Amino acid sequence: MEVNARVSAVKQWLDERLGLEPVREFLAHKTVPKHSSTIWYYFGGITLFLFGVQVATGMLLLLYYRPTSTEAYESVQFIVAEVQFGWLIRSVHSWSANLMMLTAFIHMFSVVLLHAYRRPREVTWLSGIALLGLTMAFGFSGYLLPWNTTSFFATRIGTDVAASMPFIGEALARFLRGGDDIGGATLTRFFGFHVAILPGITTVLILVHLALVQRHGISTPPSVERQHYGAAAKVPQLPFIPNFLVRELMAWYGTLGVLGCLAALFPWELGDKADPFAPAPAGIRPEWYFLAPFYTLKLIPSHVWGIEGQVLGLLGFGLLAAWWVTLPFWAAARDGALRVRLVTGAGVALIAYLATFSFLGYTR
Repeated sequence: MEVNARVSAVKQWLDERLGLEPVREFLAHKTVPKHSSTIWYYFGGITLFLFGVQVATGMLLLLYYRPTSTEAYESVQFIVAEVQFGWLIRSVHSWSANLMMLTAFIHMFSVVLLHAYRRPREVTWLSGIALLGLTMAFGFSGYLLPWNTTSFFATRIGTDVAASMPFIGEALARFLRGGDDIGGATLTRFFGFHVAILPGITTVLILVHLALVQRHGISTPPSVERQHYGAAAKVPQLPFIPNFLVRELMAWYGTLGVLGCLAALFPWELGDKADPFAPAPAGIRPEWYFLAPFYTLKLIPSHVWGIEGQVLGLLGFGLLAAWWVTLPFWAAARDGALRVRLVTGAGVALIAYLATFSFLGYTR
């Protein structure tokens, strides 16, 4: 009884100063639709968990990393070889980055195939797409930081592709490189993007995205709504606390187990130090999440209808990106009817394209 009285006194003290009662009231009544596809709801939380792992391990790596072209490789080598469990922290950081990218893509396509972008969740979709873009920017900027051969030449290829963009290409490439070519200024600039600018923007956007999710609730697929007489309110609901939260925590725990196994059994290799004057190694390619567009650009002829092939490819990717970003606005007809087959077909086609061309880019 005495313990309960003390806990109650602490709660009252916090409520008076922080006003937590409305939050507790909200969480006590928050529910999640319960149906056969509920499992896909967990991937947003898993992506958020992996972002937290990235922040935590990144902060530990910052204690030893030095962002200069003369010391970056040696500092990572020191982390891996000399710092206690440094190899594990770096491996966890690298693997969690890749898993975060994978779960972010799964989350995006689950939103598409479950049609969770519908009115009034258009802005939620846009914020999610922006977060996916930031995640890819994290991958691109962080890849160069070890200053090894693979990352150096992959970054050169990436910035060369950026330079091919019409009108703004040269200016964009120079901005990314901090000069005319990849060098120490590029490393310092990418380091600033990776540890300061991108995390700050991402944190704000995550808060906006979560606020929008709470504002509109979690969407129920149209097929499930139809099964329950067309009323979303009649769909079975799962209490967020403790039912859904415990399941989400178990998903995080499983993700941590997978991450730990990958990091321990397949430590992330450091490779050789970058030599800007050496020729690019044969078969150099970007990370897997950039492979599909990279391989597509390789297949396009040097000139098509008098237009440079790479420029034409980048214009095509730009139109594809704009079409995908605006999905909520063309997914419904003027009368409000949802174009389910069109959206589902588009989602499946994009998944097939990314999977096929990523595989071909990796094997050829």
